[in-house]
Amino acid sequence: MIRIKNIYYMLSYAFQILNEQGYKQLLTEKFDNTAELCAAILSKGVSLQIKRGLGKAYLSQTESLAAVKGKINITASIKEQSFMQKKLICTYDEFSVNFYMNRIIKTTMDLLLHSEISKARKKELRKLFVFFGDVKPINIKNINWQIQYNKTNQSYQMLISICYLIIKGLLQTNSDGTTKLMDFLDEQRMCKLYEKFILNYYKKEHSPIKTSSSQISWDLDDNKSDMLPVMQSDIMLQYQEKTLIIDAKYYSHTMQTHYDVHTLHSNNLYQIYTYVKNFDKEKTGNVSGMLLYAKTDEIILPQNSYQISGNKIMVDTLNLDCDFIEIKKHLDNIVIKHFSI
Repeated sequence: MIRIKNIYYMLSYAFQILNEQGYKQLLTEKFDNTAELCAAILSKGVSLQIKRGLGKAYLSQTESLAAVKGKINITASIKEQSFMQKKLICTYDEFSVNFYMNRIIKTTMDLLLHSEISKARKKELRKLFVFFGDVKPINIKNINWQIQYNKTNQSYQMLISICYLIIKGLLQTNSDGTTKLMDFLDEQRMCKLYEKFILNYYKKEHSPIKTSSSQISWDLDDNKSDMLPVMQSDIMLQYQEKTLIIDAKYYSHTMQTHYDVHTLHSNNLYQIYTYVKNFDKEKTGNVSGMLLYAKTDEIILPQNSYQISGNKIMVDTLNLDCDFIEIKKHLDNIVIKHFSI
C-alpha cells in the first residue's frame, strides 16, 4: 500500500516543478485516490501554462484559397479543378496552438471529463478546456510519447508525464469498450516513478554524494562485447572511495515462494550481483549493491545483508504507507550507514 499524499511527494521529487509555489496548495487538499490527485496536478499545471501562454508551433496547412498563400500545389489544383471556383490549392505554415503536446493534454482532459472524478474537478477542467478550442484531440492508441524537450517547451515535460500516467497507468478499458479510471497506478508505472523518486531524492537531499543512473561496462578480458546486454543501473551513489548501486523494485509480491519457502527473486539477486562485480573491476570490495523493495502487505518482507565474494549485497524494504518524514529517514539512514557521513 502507498498513501496518496506520498505519491505527490514522489512526483515532486521526480518533477521538481511541483515544488514551485503554484502547486504547493495541493498539499493541503485531501485526495481519495490517485486518479483524483493526477487530475488535480494536471488541472493546476494547465492553468499555470495558460497564464504563461499555450505553446505554439509552425504547422503545415493545405487548403483551397482564393488568394495565394505560401506555395501553390499545381498538381493538386489541377486534380481538384479548384481553378473552376477561381481558387488554388496552397500549402503554407501556420503558427498554431494545435501542436502535438497541446493535443495530448486536450485528449487527456477530455478523458478525465468522462471519468469518475469529482464534479468540482470536472468543473475546473471544463474552464480550462475552452482555451483548447483550436486544438484537435488524438486517438490515445496513436499517441507518440517519444517527445524531445528543449528550453522553449520544457514547461510541458511534467504535464505530458502526468498525461502519460493517466492514460497508461490509470485508464482501464471495460468489456463494453468504455473506460474508467483506476484508484491506483499500475505496477509498471509505479516502478518507474519509484525509481525516479529515489534517484532524485538523493540528488537533491545529499548533494555531497555523486548520484547518477550510470551504465556499467562489462569487466572483459578481451574487450569483445558484441551482443552483450547493456547494464543500466537505477541509482548509483558514489562518495570518496565507496560506491553503492541500488536497484529499486516495486512489485505486488516482493518474494518468490516454493513449497512455503520464501526466497528473493533470483533474477533480481543475479542482476545486482552482476552489476557490483563488473563495476568493482579492481576487486577492492568498496562497491556494494542493494535491492530496495517497496513494502507490500506481505507478512515476510526482504531485509538482509550478505557478504559475497568480497562485496556486500544488501536487501531492504521501504515502507511507503507512513508519514513522508519516515520515508526520508529511511532513505537518509541508507547513505549514513553505508558512507559513514
